Amino acid sequence: MEKLFYCSKLDMTIGKICCIGAGYVGGPTCAIIAHNCPSIQVTVVDLSEERIAQWNSDSLPIFEPGLDDIVKGSRGKNLFFSTDVKKEIVEADLIFICVNTPTKNYGVGKGRAADLKYIESAARMIATVSTKSKIVVEKSTVPVKAAESIANILKANVKPGVKYQVLSNPEFLAEGTAVKDLLQPDRVLIGGDQTPEGHEAIQALCWVYGHWVSKDRIITMNTWSSELSKLAANAFLAQRISSINAMSAICESTGADVTEVAHAVGMDTRIGNKFLKASVGFGGSCFQKDVLNLVYLCECLNLPEVAEYWQQVININDYQRRRFANKIIECLFNTVTNKNIAIFGFAFKKDTGDTRESAAIYICKYLMDEGAKLHIYDPKVEEKQLITELTHPAISDDPSRVKELVTIHKDPYKAAENTHALVVCTEWDEFINYDYEKIYGSMLKPAFLFDGRIILDHQKLMGLGFNVITIGKRLQRPNVHRPYAPAPAQ
Repeated sequence: MEKLFYCSKLDMTIGKICCIGAGYVGGPTCAIIAHNCPSIQVTVVDLSEERIAQWNSDSLPIFEPGLDDIVKGSRGKNLFFSTDVKKEIVEADLIFICVNTPTKNYGVGKGRAADLKYIESAARMIATVSTKSKIVVEKSTVPVKAAESIANILKANVKPGVKYQVLSNPEFLAEGTAVKDLLQPDRVLIGGDQTPEGHEAIQALCWVYGHWVSKDRIITMNTWSSELSKLAANAFLAQRISSINAMSAICESTGADVTEVAHAVGMDTRIGNKFLKASVGFGGSCFQKDVLNLVYLCECLNLPEVAEYWQQVININDYQRRRFANKIIECLFNTVTNKNIAIFGFAFKKDTGDTRESAAIYICKYLMDEGAKLHIYDPKVEEKQLITELTHPAISDDPSRVKELVTIHKDPYKAAENTHALVVCTEWDEFINYDYEKIYGSMLKPAFLFDGRIILDHQKLMGLGFNVITIGKRLQRPNVHRPYAPAPAQ
């Protein structure tokens, strides 16, 4: 049997891990740990009975390629999902905090600062129920020095004989590739106090990851560097997307092709070709939240010029979404009122059901504001989630109007029938292989297709008769005569 890691300064061994939070980070991370560390018991806890029930079922609460097999292979052996939060905290040697840290929508820092109420609640619960020493690992994306706040709460409520070490271990998961990102990470960051006790706690977590991650990819540092590295990484990636999207606007005005420009730029080894795909804009749970968090941090540190720089990354993303929606309205003869528009894709990217900050939400909002009737299809987003996003107060102040204007389809061909336009908002691979001749025949004429992800064969589509509009280039309609074919009667 494998020898467990012994942490002498904390007087403990790493035999049981508890993860607080059964979301996009906690569930997959702990499934991979359990899969690779059979000697460690891993339990994911959450107050939501519905979510825990889903993790214990054949229908997991999130979709990630490969995750089902990983979970089923360890669940009931050394991987467990429970609502008994206090019990699992008491028994754990190491605790991951993987709770939500949304952007504040109230009070000081509204719209920019991270809301740490769930982090604080988790820390207070750990301090209240713990009866033995523990390593507490901050894995949620948090502002710099959040670990210090956790440590202060734990130390202020410490019991005799109980010691804590707080580590920063930020996640770098991308929806759609989370399992791959966990099994083959670019790097694992672990930050902690630069003290003998802190170094020993760091080594304990290194030991856990060392079961499957090579030593050269496990980077240790001080806590603040670890926390800032997470924000910096997402800010740099978001910046690249906004940069190429800014270029796409120039391309459309000059006749350049943004795909060709991106290819030329990406061939420069100093720059590289990653995250240079122009689109309708970035989304997801991290980019916007983390950049805004960085903006707020800069403002608090009295660095207004730096704050303004990073704010512009968000501004360009907002501009790109609005610009694309305006292009749809303009091409449809400057009005979409009562016009039927098919929306292909609602998730913020392919291979995930995650809709947080999806560009599709905002495209739909702008079109609904103009009175368009939307027919939405996404292969993985549930109807309930889709309606929840569109009826959020920030998107619509009249839920009944959303129900009047939005129809959700389970068949893409049905979604496109009798529509004036088709809008691609997510780069799902299946969209590339549809029978667009069939789709064209079922649409009202002239039939418009707006490719917000630059994934379709535009010349072929124009040959079928579509008026094609995309991001970052002008398309010349081929001189192909097609007899007029009216859409089926409504």
